[in-house]
Amino acid sequence: MSTTTATAGDPPGADLPEHPDFLWRNPEPKRSYDVVIVGGGGHGLATAHYLVRNHGITNVAVLEKGWLAGGNMARNTTLIRSNYLLDESAFVYEHALKLWEGLEEDLDYPILFSQRGVLNLAHTEQDVRDSVRRVEANRLNGIDAEYLGPDDVAKICPILNVSDDIRYPVLGATYQPRAGIAKHDYVAWGFGRRVDEAGVDLIQDCEVLDFLTEGDVGDGTARVTGIRTSRGDIACGQVALCAAGHTSTLLDRLGVRTPLQSHPLQALVSELLEPVHPTIVMSNAVHVYVSQAHKGELVMGAGVDSYNGYGQRGAFHVIERQMAAAVELFPVFARAHLLRSWAGIVDVTPDASPIVGRTPLRERAGQLRLGDRWLQGHPRPGLVPRAHDRHRRAAPPHRPVRPRPVRHRRARRRARRRRRRPLTPHRPHRSPPCN
Repeated sequence: MSTTTATAGDPPGADLPEHPDFLWRNPEPKRSYDVVIVGGGGHGLATAHYLVRNHGITNVAVLEKGWLAGGNMARNTTLIRSNYLLDESAFVYEHALKLWEGLEEDLDYPILFSQRGVLNLAHTEQDVRDSVRRVEANRLNGIDAEYLGPDDVAKICPILNVSDDIRYPVLGATYQPRAGIAKHDYVAWGFGRRVDEAGVDLIQDCEVLDFLTEGDVGDGTARVTGIRTSRGDIACGQVALCAAGHTSTLLDRLGVRTPLQSHPLQALVSELLEPVHPTIVMSNAVHVYVSQAHKGELVMGAGVDSYNGYGQRGAFHVIERQMAAAVELFPVFARAHLLRSWAGIVDVTPDASPIVGRTPLRERAGQLRLGDRWLQGHPRPGLVPRAHDRHRRAAPPHRPVRPRPVRHRRARRRARRRRRRPLTPHRPHRSPPCN
């Protein structure tokens, strides 16, 4: 570990006592790259890694406006699971979970991936029905999932309060044994070292200001030719946006509108404790999920804030609700001290599922590859990255993508009104029968 004091020529973060000796270069940006990835977090670094490993593309730059993995990668709650209801989401996350299971060998770097399982609690009869439905859907998709009663839940997590005299009694839970947590810093360092060895330029302190384009987005002739940054213009052939909650603001500069909303998502950690929490517990009813990190601190996350914003600070009203729910579920945590809280910015789609489709920009099947996931794979989706896709030669270059339609409640109500029969239905005239 590096414990020296940083000098003027050292890269950002070199003076941090727990930061490792730098595993990657800090190069100056070149004039052009084949691919430029905007966002140096876990998603951007993983995109660069799979471009190198699966496609042999090494002329790649990863641009980060701060320090590497200093955004949502440093603020996430490290949960990794794949037990989602919708088929499309389940397939994406199950594929990602299989990649996680072999990531240490792939990166040749420890990431402390601990598959301790996840419990999704059911507090009402409707929760029970929804949980059983999701378990059956997971089994049909080949995902390990089972439904447990309160007694079985208590065996897996003995410190969980499963009594009947609480505000939200535990009626059962879904359980995925293969879910787990990982050390997010180690994940970023492993990806960074691996892509740097392959020749990828990791450029820190480089903010994207605008895009260099040719043509007009309105008539479909627009094409991105480069990126204007705080460190100069960079020409590129392809662009991947992995900027989390700022993805929509970057797309606005291109005139491309997407159904993304940016919300703060708050989390907190406690002081260091002895190992007491053997698994991950999530509760959508009270909007809290709890796990214990490798060093011993409790990591707790809340639901997304109801308002749109880009703030990265915790709010006391969210912390109060979060702590009340956590203490009711885990009375043993009543005397634990809160150490710090924070917020990250996540982009949310209307149905909390990935969006796959073309952009109005010219150049193959859409020149922008977009995506956002926190480390946990929790549904904070933007648009799926394409670095892990394997293109088939037999497929046409512009094969249309048919995304799942997103229908809002108001639109569904209008559709039902149009289909509704009139109060006095028309009855056709019938002539009397002939004798």
